[in-house]
Amino acid sequence: MPKVNLVSSTPFMIAEIENSIGWMTFNNPDRHNAVKVEMWEAIPQILDQFEADSAVKVVVLKGSGEKAFISGADISEFEQVRASEAATKHYEDIADGASDRLYACTKPTIAMIRGYCIGGGAGIAVSCDLRIATDASKFGIPAAKLSVGYRHGGIRKLVDLVGPSAAKDIFFTARQISAPEALTMGLINKMVPNDKLEATVEEYCKAICANAPLTITAVKQIIEQIVKPGSLDQDFCEQLVEDCFNSEDYIEGRRAFMEKRKPVFKGL
Repeated sequence: MPKVNLVSSTPFMIAEIENSIGWMTFNNPDRHNAVKVEMWEAIPQILDQFEADSAVKVVVLKGSGEKAFISGADISEFEQVRASEAATKHYEDIADGASDRLYACTKPTIAMIRGYCIGGGAGIAVSCDLRIATDASKFGIPAAKLSVGYRHGGIRKLVDLVGPSAAKDIFFTARQISAPEALTMGLINKMVPNDKLEATVEEYCKAICANAPLTITAVKQIIEQIVKPGSLDQDFCEQLVEDCFNSEDYIEGRRAFMEKRKPVFKGL
């Protein structure tokens, strides 16, 4: 499948589709891919395009260059975009909306992390389904060094991932965390050498793309029901399971197993 370039509202964000993968690239390497307001705004727009294209089976986020996934929010903008209480609320609404949109993406999402994954970058990574990083990557949330407050939604995502004690460690100390420690605490799913990162991510994508999309979607939505505040929608979860069993893909999966061949799933 040839690479397809999609429309982005800013040159600081690149969106491409290749081999059933939707690639979202944070393209601000001069500032270690620090996220500008226009980049936050572009995230939902790009995800809309990926979700609307049936050829896209998985979404991968990465940073330009070799030094950083995302080094955080672009603090040089804060004098303008967070200069007042109203401006700060507007900025936080945009950033939180982008992170929540990523978290709710209907397709599997992977953060491909090389180098620094700091502050807002860590928040974006935590909003993905999976995180694969190089062994030299660095993680941290330095909010306490800037007297920056974090809303409960972003903190909750981190707590759901690493637990309350590790989340307190990350926020209280504002220290940088090595990839091995991030792996131990559950902040990342897999750690690989730098020269193996792309191949490992593509291997994950290939495995995901070969599996039944209805099952993947159902599991993702049921897990969201489990971790969200409030009561679980049991009927909704049961319907997702029933939809899998009533699908053409379930018939294809059974037949492929009996015939000892790889199934060809269509998401139907």
